[in-house]
Amino acid sequence: MKQENRIPKDTYYLNIAREISKRGTCLRRNFGSVIVKDDCIVSTGYTGPPRGAKHCEECLREKLNIPKGERYELCRSVHAEMNAIINASKEEMKNAILYLSGVIVICSISGKKYKNCGRPPCLLCKRVIINAGIGVVVVEEEGGERTYYVNDWINEV
Repeated sequence: MKQENRIPKDTYYLNIAREISKRGTCLRRNFGSVIVKDDCIVSTGYTGPPRGAKHCEECLREKLNIPKGERYELCRSVHAEMNAIINASKEEMKNAILYLSGVIVICSISGKKYKNCGRPPCLLCKRVIINAGIGVVVVEEEGGERTYYVNDWINEV
């Protein structure tokens, strides 16, 4: 018997990714990522500095007025997608689904407030996702989600 109020699986995993994003420490944007294979969560990740490194006290990209999507090498954070991939085995990632949800930090001084900011992975993360063997990426966007097939990215990176 079908339950009327049961949410779809993509929504379920994107909700988890959104909650994971709230662990992020970036002063601009925080993302949460969940890798799922055979309907089991195999890994999660969120935006933050490398293990043992201190959190950002100011954003160098913001201080230098660098536009969105540029000069990520100046950012000390590791992206959520990369952190999830680092924590999973190659076998677990082969043809898995990566769910990604992001939030913009509206006010990092008086306490974090969030606004959804769904967008596809950056170019660097796309390369890492391709090499990990992940098959599909589902991104939470305003009002729903968008599915990306990783093989479609191979010629654009």
